[in-house]
Amino acid sequence: MEVHRTALPGIGLLFEFVTERGRRVGVVFHRTGRREVVVYSREDPDMAAVTLTLNADEADGMAELLATNRIVERVDALHKQVQGLVTEKIPIPAGSPYDRRSLGDTRARTRTGASIVAVVRGQQVHASPGPDFVFHADDVVVVVGTAEGTSAVARLLAEA
Repeated sequence: MEVHRTALPGIGLLFEFVTERGRRVGVVFHRTGRREVVVYSREDPDMAAVTLTLNADEADGMAELLATNRIVERVDALHKQVQGLVTEKIPIPAGSPYDRRSLGDTRARTRTGASIVAVVRGQQVHASPGPDFVFHADDVVVVVGTAEGTSAVARLLAEA
């Protein structure tokens, strides 16, 4: 998919692409954090047929919803391509030394060779969490690596 980026002086950035079915779609990133998803009219390509305005939290939620299945698909594809790669879902137990601490504090990839690719908190999925993501007891961490590496992450997160 080809995405075109256009600066909108005083507003923010516009990213546009054309779907497989030929619909032109734009996403406006306002400097305020607001996002607009625009589906352009088929008859007049400069006119919006539908505009969906999202605040920053709503935009983050939508991005997580859209990205979650893609991450799972990519991990599944990796499993088929790379023998020995496993995915584990590891809960953060109450009393974990990493309850209320950041992902970066774990140094999980450096210490185990396995990568934390997502965190499930209740019904919300945090795909590709950054090093500043803070864990809470009962989060479920999705880890990709060797069986040995993912087991090491489980031990690391459970150690008291």
